[in-house]
Amino acid sequence: MKFPIGIQSFEKMITEGYCYVDKTDLLYQLVKEGAIYFLSRPRRFGKSLLVSTLKNYFLGKKELFKGLAIEKLETEWREYPVFHIDFNGSNFTVPGTLEDILEGTIKGWEREYGKSQDYTDIGKRFAYVLKQAHEQSGRRCVVLIDEYDKPILDVLDTGIKGEQEETLLEDRNREVLKGFYSVFKAADDDLQFVLLTGVTKFSQVSVFSGFNQPADISMDIRYEALCGITQEELEHYFAGPISDMADREGISKQEMTGLLKRQYDGYHFSEKMTDVYNPFSLLNAFASGSIRDYWFRSGTPSYLIRLLAHTDENLDELTGKYYDPQEFVDYKANVEKPLPMIYQSGYLTIKGYDRDFGTFLLDFPNNEVKKGFVALIASDYLKPRQEMGSWVRNVVLSLRRGELEKLNKLFTSFLADIPYTMRRKQDERERERYFHYTFYLIFRLVSVYTVYTEKEQSEGRVDCIVETPDYVYIFEFKLDGSADEALKQIEEKGYARPYASDKRTIYKIGASFSSQTGTIDDWKVQSERFKQHTFFNNLHKQEIP
Repeated sequence: MKFPIGIQSFEKMITEGYCYVDKTDLLYQLVKEGAIYFLSRPRRFGKSLLVSTLKNYFLGKKELFKGLAIEKLETEWREYPVFHIDFNGSNFTVPGTLEDILEGTIKGWEREYGKSQDYTDIGKRFAYVLKQAHEQSGRRCVVLIDEYDKPILDVLDTGIKGEQEETLLEDRNREVLKGFYSVFKAADDDLQFVLLTGVTKFSQVSVFSGFNQPADISMDIRYEALCGITQEELEHYFAGPISDMADREGISKQEMTGLLKRQYDGYHFSEKMTDVYNPFSLLNAFASGSIRDYWFRSGTPSYLIRLLAHTDENLDELTGKYYDPQEFVDYKANVEKPLPMIYQSGYLTIKGYDRDFGTFLLDFPNNEVKKGFVALIASDYLKPRQEMGSWVRNVVLSLRRGELEKLNKLFTSFLADIPYTMRRKQDERERERYFHYTFYLIFRLVSVYTVYTEKEQSEGRVDCIVETPDYVYIFEFKLDGSADEALKQIEEKGYARPYASDKRTIYKIGASFSSQTGTIDDWKVQSERFKQHTFFNNLHKQEIP
């Protein structure tokens, strides 16, 4: 089986025999039920392939769709004038890039359909081209714009100035696009179909305000599986590759399906909660025969890091909560709230729906995204001097083996390695937030095992519980307190009670974090499996062997 990794051309996929997940029934429904659409999906989720498929459909290339669902649905196969713009592959941090691309594109169309001497404005020139194409062909035009928001995302919150050094390039690009897209209002009579794809839907000071509002199908139940791969599609198209991977690993096909699901599934785009896999990661896994972190390594969400750097919200305050759609659907350029950008970029997704209130639970979609995004955020927030990947592996090994003394040293040395300037907070509330967020990030980093942070129980909320096949670790941390106080709270609140019949060894760990030294200054452990109590004194001043 040939896997179309990095291939975004529908024609190439069909003619060269690549595996194609047939979604043309949804495509047919899309073009027959509306005219102007907007679709938001994370990067590398199949948006460009969707645009390419639509392009070939509207060009009337019936032969490419032989054997697909749409072959039985479409009877006319008309050819329309198609205008396709793809903003992928360009670096918009260079002033003037957007204007150059649009100018070159319009000039090419003017050579084909004619140029008006009356217009110099690029939007009006485009409108004239559309009118001419309509008159010359006798059919209305199709406009397909891929990654419409890249010229804005590239420069979002960078502070880069435009060519004249008078305005931010972010604002300049937004205004240029706004003027260009205003053509869709003026040329309404000449348009058959319009689709804009992107990561983020901007609102208010927006490119969308220049023309009739498109139908946003990003959370439309009918089209939630328009991009990506569903569970049914996975099992239908990729049964062979799944079996091959299972045989290679010496596990059952069912077990391999479960591994793939935990690593790459978990996206939901409406209240229907249809499971959608990340296609880029899934295809890479099949091609290489190995489950790794493909999607996250393919690009760094630098614009998200910039947004999070100067917002009052931490990642732990955003995840695992219910939101009204208004809070995460549209990104407001004049309000510094990162949640819509994080959600639409694919780092959080819908995990639940409360029908009574019409609210959605947002959290990480799968293991790949959780591990990669938290590591990126932790690196930027904490800025430790030591390499985090090696540290995480050592912590996981210590948890796996029940090595409490080594675990203490690892935590202590890592925290001590964080620069003083990163942990300095001016007031008690900020010190408390830094303390809690630091440990939230640390435990999210090691969540190769089952990890619960701030887990609510009947008598209180435990800071963290880590479950491994052989051990259960119950952590309670105190800011400027004592390990004894922490252990006392674990005991009095009965945090270990849910594990009373568990056969694994239960470790209760009390630790004190010093706001002065920025690391752990008191650490004690109680073991409960055999009703014995073992205490380990703080060894944070010793070097790790």
